[in-house]
Order: sequence, then C-alpha cells, then structure tokens
Amino acid sequence: MIVVTAEQMRELDRLTIQQYGVPSLALMERAGEGITQAIVERFPRNAKKGVLIVAGKGNNGGDGLVVARLLKKKRIPCEVVLLARQDELSPDATHNLRAFLKLKGKVSEIAGDDLALLSQRLSKHSLIVDAILGTGMKNAVRGRFAEAITLLNASGLPIVAVDIPSGLDSDKGTPLGVAIQAELTVALGLAKLGEVIYPGVNFVGELAVADIGIDARALTAVAPRTELLDRENMGWLVPRREADTHKGSYGHLLVIAGSRGKTGAAILACRAAMRTGAGLVTLAAPRSLNSIFATSLVEVMTEPLGENANEVMEPLSDTEWRALLDRKNVLLFGPGIGVAVNGATQNTLRWLLRNLDMPWVIDADGLNNLALELNRLRHAKTAPILTPHPGEMARLVGQDNATVNADRIGFARSFAVEQHCHLVLKGARTVIATADGKVFINPTGNPGMASGGMGDVLAGMIAALLGQGLCAEDAMKLGVYLHGFAGDRAAGAKGEIGLIASDIIDDLPAALSALAGQIP
Repeated sequence: MIVVTAEQMRELDRLTIQQYGVPSLALMERAGEGITQAIVERFPRNAKKGVLIVAGKGNNGGDGLVVARLLKKKRIPCEVVLLARQDELSPDATHNLRAFLKLKGKVSEIAGDDLALLSQRLSKHSLIVDAILGTGMKNAVRGRFAEAITLLNASGLPIVAVDIPSGLDSDKGTPLGVAIQAELTVALGLAKLGEVIYPGVNFVGELAVADIGIDARALTAVAPRTELLDRENMGWLVPRREADTHKGSYGHLLVIAGSRGKTGAAILACRAAMRTGAGLVTLAAPRSLNSIFATSLVEVMTEPLGENANEVMEPLSDTEWRALLDRKNVLLFGPGIGVAVNGATQNTLRWLLRNLDMPWVIDADGLNNLALELNRLRHAKTAPILTPHPGEMARLVGQDNATVNADRIGFARSFAVEQHCHLVLKGARTVIATADGKVFINPTGNPGMASGGMGDVLAGMIAALLGQGLCAEDAMKLGVYLHGFAGDRAAGAKGEIGLIASDIIDDLPAALSALAGQIP
C-alpha cells in the first residue's frame, strides 16, 4: 500500500486536476462514493438507524456533503451539521451542499461556540461521519472544533472519518490537541503517513482506501517512496523449494556472535535462521563457549575462535578470515558479541567493513561497535543491513531515544541514504529503509513481542533469507513482516503476556507456509 505525506497528496490532486483534466468535483464525487460504500458495507445496521454527518467548511466537509446526498438517495436516514455558516464553505463544498438541499436534505449550522444543537442531533443517530478537518491541519485544534471533536468522541457512537480523523497530524500521526477516535477511516486516494504510524494508528481504527481517480501519470510524477507492507505482497517473496535441491541450495550462513553472559543471543539467532530455511549455519564464537553452543544447537556447526580474558573473540588474521568465510554466502555479525575494552571487536568490524564481499547483517553489539566506527560505514565494500532498536539508533546518530522516536521514518531514511546501507529500525511499526531512499512500514507484531531476544530472532531470519537469494530489500521486507506475523500467530495461540522469542521461532515454518498460501 502506497503511503503519502499531505504535501504529496496535494500535489497529486493538483496534477490530476490541472494537468490531466479531472475536475475537482469529480474527485470529490468519487470520494463520497467510496465513503458511502464503506459505510453501507461496514455499518449496515447503524446506518439504517440514522447517520449524522458533521462537516467543516473546507473540501473535507464537501466530501461529507457528497456522502449525505448519496445516503439520502439510498433512503438511509441522515442529516448534516455544519460547523460553519453556509456562506463560509469552499466552492466545491457549496456545490454539494446545494445538491443535498435539492433533495430536501436536513442541514443545521453551528457558527458559534454553543454546541447544544450538536448534542441534540447526536441523540437521534447511530453513526457519525467525521468530515470536519482535513489533512492540511497542522496547528492545535481550538474553539468549537475542539469541543465538537471531544463531544463526538464522548458520544459512544461509531465514527467514520473522511480521509483522516479530524485533529490528527497527517504526517506525524500525533493529535493536534484533540483528535477524532474513529472506528473506520476511509483514506481518499492514498493512505496518509500519519495513519500508518504510531500514535496515529490508535486514532484511525480500521483503515480503508477509496480510489478517487488520481491519474497514474500524476503518481509517476510525484513518485512516493513509502509503502505499508501487506500480506498480499509477501507471499511471492517466500523462497520456494524445488524437488531436486539440497542443503547447499539454501545458503550457508556464518554467524559471529556470543560472549560470556550473552550466549542466548547467538543461540536464538542461529535457531531462527534454521527455522527460516537456511540450508547450513555455522556459528563462530569464543572457544570457551563452544561446548554450550555445540550442545544447544545440534543442527548448527560451530567454529571455536580465539578469545581474550573477557571471553570476547580476538581479531583474526587475514588468512584466518579467508578460511572462515570460505564457502559461506552470508554473514550475521553482532548478537551478544560484546564491546571489548581493548578494541578487539572494533578491529574485527573494521576488517569486515573493508573486505567483506557478501551480503551481511549487523545487529545488537555489532551496532554498538559500529557506533564507534561510523565514519567507516559509508565506505564498506558491501553495504550491510543494520537492525537497530531505537536506543541503538540513537547511539548511531548521536541523539536521544525520544528524538529518534519522534521522527522514526526521517531518521531511518536519511541514515540509510547518507551512510549507503540498509536499515531496519525496530519497534511498533518497524521502519525499513533502503540505501536508495525507499521506506517500508510494517503493520504486523504485537506488544507481547516486547521481550528479550526478539531482535536476535529477527536478525537471524533476515540473514537466512539473504542466504536463500533474496536481495536486501526483499529480505528485510519479508523478514520483518514474517517476524511480526509469527508473533501475532503465537500471541493468538498463547496470549501476549509471557510471549518469548522461542515462541516466534517455533511458529516460523507454519507462518512461512501460511504466507506462501500452503496452509491457512
């Protein structure tokens, strides 16, 4: 699903109207048709009991007036409350107001701050259409608009938002003081960025998109570079297995991970990689920990490495690196590897950045080491996939967590482009950014996944998909979506509280089959 900013949507509208000759009234008509259809399909019983359209003076209100007219034509009881005088309406809204009045539609005006009339009309209906404020709102909602939004939310009636819940910032997803709490939002033309990220997701309810006839040439010209991942497009990314194949056909992953006290991270990453379809996995870790891994990972090969007094791996010589990487086609570096005070891990990372000639993923402690070597990242021989959580991302960009979380998409996109890498910024609605500036937002996952080890699982999954031949973009998209999808399945079976990383790993084969369409 393509996602746009408010500015991009305005440009799409402008091009469609001015350059490609589609009248604005035609766009508004199609918008109203899409919203009306959604109401009839989603709330048939409520609609029959009466629909109250609460409209502002702009084109968002005009869309609502089209809905009122179409509902009336369907003999669905409805009326309009304008939060403005009729002579204040935009030209297109005025046109549709007159069309509604010709059908003897009921319209009331509230031009002042007394909302008694609105309260009265609310009691007569079972469904609200929010057509008050559109995507152009950027300042705090005040006066009768703020009071009306508060009143509508308190009514207990389901609310259908036109394009975006009134009071919600269309780019940031933050409420502008107050915002409509919708049960259904019908985005017009394309989904808006603020509707698919938190906290906006909490206000949107179910999100539907109505085709209003935006010209395809306009879409090409604007070229939005943000998408919301969806299940429909994930199935074809799942690697297929042919009958005449063997373990070598599905990649040999080298995992460099683990240190004293952090063996679990390496184990989870390796297990996740195997469950995601890796043909072969070799774990390289400090020698003293080898017995733990050899016992815990019976399907995984191990490669004992030299270590320092802290049981952190020592740097390898160039010859040793060549031998270790021989016949491997992907690398995962970092889960539980530690940050050595003597710079041993930094030396290892420097060698990889300078010499590695295969797809690779840097996670966890690998990222903490990278933060100390960031000037080398953009010069890496092979652009890696980084998988930071917000805290790790903050260290990479020299900011605090709150600053990063306030603009997750902006930080992810700019970092990936500037540093010539690929990025998975984890969290609720994980953000994927590619080195060429594309961004993907993931809708899967749940609060039960806020527990230790989930990131190690994701890193192993992405690395396994790289090893099976997926490009970086596709491996990130499928890996992130699958991770949350398996988490949702596990939560459905076990509940969110007490969900652990191993639960996700255990569900991966079935989740992959479900995405591929092999099982429900």
